[in-house]
Amino acid sequence: MSSNGHSFSSLSHEKFQHQCITTLKIPNPHISCLAARNNLLYVASINEISVFDLSNYTLIDTYSNDLSSGSVKSIAFSSTKVFTAHQDCKIRVWQMTPSKKHQLVSTLPTVKDRFLHFMLPKNYTTVRRHKKRLWLEHWDTVSDLVVKEGLMYSVSWDKSFKIWNPTTYRCLESVKAHEDAVNAVAVSDIGVVYTASADGLIRAWEKVDKDGKHTLIATLERHKSTVNALALKGDGSLLFSGGCDHSIVVWGKENNGDQMVFVEALRGHTGAILCLINVDDLIVSGSADRTVRVWQCGENGYRCIAILKGHEKPVKSLVNIKRGGCNGVVSICSGSLDGEIKVWEVRKKKLNKKSLSNVFVIKNS
Repeated sequence: MSSNGHSFSSLSHEKFQHQCITTLKIPNPHISCLAARNNLLYVASINEISVFDLSNYTLIDTYSNDLSSGSVKSIAFSSTKVFTAHQDCKIRVWQMTPSKKHQLVSTLPTVKDRFLHFMLPKNYTTVRRHKKRLWLEHWDTVSDLVVKEGLMYSVSWDKSFKIWNPTTYRCLESVKAHEDAVNAVAVSDIGVVYTASADGLIRAWEKVDKDGKHTLIATLERHKSTVNALALKGDGSLLFSGGCDHSIVVWGKENNGDQMVFVEALRGHTGAILCLINVDDLIVSGSADRTVRVWQCGENGYRCIAILKGHEKPVKSLVNIKRGGCNGVVSICSGSLDGEIKVWEVRKKKLNKKSLSNVFVIKNS
């Protein structure tokens, strides 16, 4: 299931180095998403999920739902549960057994939740083709999941995002977010929800009061086409978005305010940006151009310090794997539609920390 290949590259004389530690292969091609937890790597391909032990890169479990569920689009974790988002409009809940096997324990929305709502006409909403569905149901592909501060957020091609209690499995809220498919969601530590859509917009949502519903607080417009991916810096001060226009846009909070504004656009990919992750002072991007680019924050903003090559098809997903290693080295997994997962180590450049406080001077839009 894996092949060990040590390819090594360096960028010019500046000692930016990256290395492919190993390549993992699975029987099914078309890897749709990656996720990592507790030294385990989860790899979704079509309707099947493979689980690898990152300490030795061995396959320890493979589990799946029937083919009618369609491909797995996203994986998230809460407590001992694994949540998967599917093309058939549902979210599935899995439990890992002591033997590290995974069992299906529920499907969202649950039968109980549907039963509590189906009697009242006010609980239905009109969807495409004049059909009505319960407000707690997604009626198109569930494209992304995030678990944050005891809540789970799902977005869908049905143009909405929903909020769930991952313990009781109840749907708590549904918000019509965009005029086209929603592809990605990111949530800050203070509960601001960012949604990215095929309509080219990123929208920010927040609860105005504790018991209220999420309200639109900002619309970020810079991409020229579909926005596919979002990532947030750990402290929520920066938001990163990637789109079909080949660009990565960096957004920041102006003058310590609450609103995100345009900072800079990063260009270099020759294909659509399909995935983004933030690791410390790095942004890592995967693209339809079959490459992974690593961008590091420097004195004048972000610049590309490494281009990771080797995939034969678009790079669909990225995940940071926290493992012991030398200072300044980060470990990243990339998953491609070629059916391969590559494990990379990238060495960061040592930066003058004093220069970072004034890196982001908001640029004219």
